[in-house]
Amino acid sequence: MKITLPDADIEYIEHFYSQQAAADLFTDLQHNLRWRQDSITLFGKHTHLPRLQAWYGNKNLSYCYSSMCLIAKPWTASLLDVKLKVSKYCQQEFNAVLANYYRHEKDSVAWHSDNEPELGTAPTIASLSLGASREFQLKHKASGLKKSLILSSGSLLIMRHETQQYWQHCLPKRAHCIAPRINLSFRSIMGQGR
Repeated sequence: MKITLPDADIEYIEHFYSQQAAADLFTDLQHNLRWRQDSITLFGKHTHLPRLQAWYGNKNLSYCYSSMCLIAKPWTASLLDVKLKVSKYCQQEFNAVLANYYRHEKDSVAWHSDNEPELGTAPTIASLSLGASREFQLKHKASGLKKSLILSSGSLLIMRHETQQYWQHCLPKRAHCIAPRINLSFRSIMGQGR
C-alpha cells in the first residue's frame, strides 16, 4: 500500500511476514543478536540511548550517527535470509541493517532523518517490524504536516527517494505498557562493504 504524502515515496506492506514467521524471527533475534546499550552526547551530557541496538552488515562496514561509530558484525544466518527477501522485494541490494530493540513503552527513537552522507542523497530505507505493534510518526520538515502509522509485527515500511530529505520520523515513548518490539532497518552504505 502506497502512503500518499507530499515529497515522499513510502510503501507499507502489512503482512510481509506471517504472524507465526514474525514471532519465530523475533524470538531468534531477541536471543541471538549481540545487543548493546550505546550512549550519545546531547548538550554536553552523556545519556544512554532509550533502546538497545545492534549493527550487522558486510565486512568492515561502518556507520556513524550522533557522534557514534558502529562497526558491522558479520551477518547471522537469520539476518541474511531476511536481507535477501527484503532486497528482492525492494529490487535493491542492501549491505547493512541497524537492529533496534525496544524493550518496553519507555524505549523510543527521537525525531530524525536517515540522511547521513554515507547513505547517499536519496536512500532507500526498508524497516521490518517484529513483536509489539507501535506507532510510527512522520513529520514534514517544512510544513509540519504529520502522519501516524501503526506498524504491526511482520510489516515492512519502505521509504524511498527524497523522503529523508523532506521528512523526519520517530517512535515515541508511551504511557501504557507495551510488549517488546524489534525493528530491522535495512540500508545501503555507499562505497563500503561491497
